[in-house]
Amino acid sequence: MSQIKPPVVPKKLLLPFILVTSLFALWGFANAVTDPMVQAFKKVLELSNSQAAWVQMAFYGGYFCMALPAAMFMRKYSYKVGILIGLALYATGALLFYPAAQSESFLFFCIGLYVLTFGLAFLETAANPYALAMGAKETATQRLNLAQAFNPVGLIAGLFVAQQFVLKNLQSDDVTDFSALEEASKVLIRTSDLLVIRNPYVILGLVLIGVFILFLVSKMPQTKDEGGMPSIGHTFAVLGKNKKYVLGVLAQVLYVGAQIMCWTYIYQYAEAIGMDSVTAGYYQMGAFILFTIGRAVGTYMLRFMSSGKLLMNFALFSIIFTAGAIAIEGMIGLYCLIAISFFMSLMFPTIYGIALGDLTEEQSKVGSAGLVMAIVGGALMPKLQGIIIDAGGNGVADTTILGVTEVNFSFILPLLCFVYIAWYGLRVFKRHEATDDVLHNA
Repeated sequence: MSQIKPPVVPKKLLLPFILVTSLFALWGFANAVTDPMVQAFKKVLELSNSQAAWVQMAFYGGYFCMALPAAMFMRKYSYKVGILIGLALYATGALLFYPAAQSESFLFFCIGLYVLTFGLAFLETAANPYALAMGAKETATQRLNLAQAFNPVGLIAGLFVAQQFVLKNLQSDDVTDFSALEEASKVLIRTSDLLVIRNPYVILGLVLIGVFILFLVSKMPQTKDEGGMPSIGHTFAVLGKNKKYVLGVLAQVLYVGAQIMCWTYIYQYAEAIGMDSVTAGYYQMGAFILFTIGRAVGTYMLRFMSSGKLLMNFALFSIIFTAGAIAIEGMIGLYCLIAISFFMSLMFPTIYGIALGDLTEEQSKVGSAGLVMAIVGGALMPKLQGIIIDAGGNGVADTTILGVTEVNFSFILPLLCFVYIAWYGLRVFKRHEATDDVLHNA
C-alpha cells in the first residue's frame, strides 16, 4: 500500500520558507554579476591576467575562509541570527564598492568582494540546512531543490545586469588600445568606468538593507537545539565516520568545479569556432535558462524518484553531453556544452540534501560548512582546465590532443567529475535508498 508523502512545505512555514528562498536568488545574483568583472577590471585598471584573477580568488576565498566560522557561530545561535549577520556582511561588502571607486584602488575592490562573500558564506551555511529543516525529513531534499530553483533566477538577473548595465557602458571597451592613450584620457575613462562598475553593487547593498529589516521583523521558526551540545571535536569525529557525508563533500567539490568550468569556458569554446564574445554571452544566458528549467523539472521528478537514483541519471546525461562537447567540433559541440546545464541543475542541492540527510541538527550546522567550503572547487578546477587550453600557446585551438582541439579536450575534466557524481548517486541509491523505494511502493 503506497504511502502519502507529507507536503514539501507545511502551510504554517510557507512565509518563512519564501523569505529563506529569496536568499538563494540573492547569492546567485552575486555569483553571476561578479564573473564578467574580471575582464572589466583587467582593462580599466590595466592589470595582468594573474592580477585580475584576484577577483575570483577574493570571491571563492571568502567562501572558503568564512564557512566554518559561520557554522561555529550557528552552533551557539539560531539560523535567523546567522542569516542577519550574512545579510549585514553582504550589504557592507557591496557598499564598500563606493569608496573603492572613489579611491580607484583594485585592492579596495577586492576587500569589498572578500567581505561580501563572508556574507554569502554565512547565508549559504544557514539557508541550506534551514530549508532542509522546514518540514518533514522525507521531503527535505525536494524542499531544498525547490528553494535552490530560485538560485538560477538570480544568476540570470546578475548576468543581465552585468551585460546591459556594466559591460555595454564601459568606455574602455570602445578603445582598441587603452594602454596607448594619453594619461589624461585614461584618467577620465577610468573614473567613468569604475563608477559604472560600482553602481550595481551599491544598489544591491541598499536592497540588502531592506531584506535585512524584513528578516529582522519577521517571526522565523526556531531550530536551535535546546538540549546539551556535544563538543565540536565529537561532531567532527562523527562526520568523519559518515561515508555518505564525506563522499558527498568530494562530490560537491567536483560538481562546483564542473559547473564553473562548463560556464566559464563557453567563451573559449565559442572563440574556437569563430564566435565573438558578445554572441557567446547569449549562449551562456541560454545555459542559465536551461539550468533554471532543469531545476524545476528535477524538483518535480523527486516526487517520484529517489535522490540518489535521479542524481545518477542526471550525471549520466551530463557525461553523454560532455563527451559530445569533446568529440564534436563546431556548433553541435557548443549545443552539447550548453545542454549540460540542464542536467547539472539538480546536482548541488541534491548532493547537499543527501550528504546532510541523516545528520542531527547539530551535525548539520557543522556539516553544512564543509559543503559550502566545497565551493572552492570553483577556483581550483577551472585553473587546471586553463592549463590544458594553454598547452599549445595562448590561443584556444593552437594544437590538437587525441584528434580534437585543446579547448575541446579540456572538457575531459568536467566529464571525470560527472563520472564520480554518477558513481556517488548509484552508491547512495544502492546502500541507502533501494530498500526505502521497495517499502514506499509496496
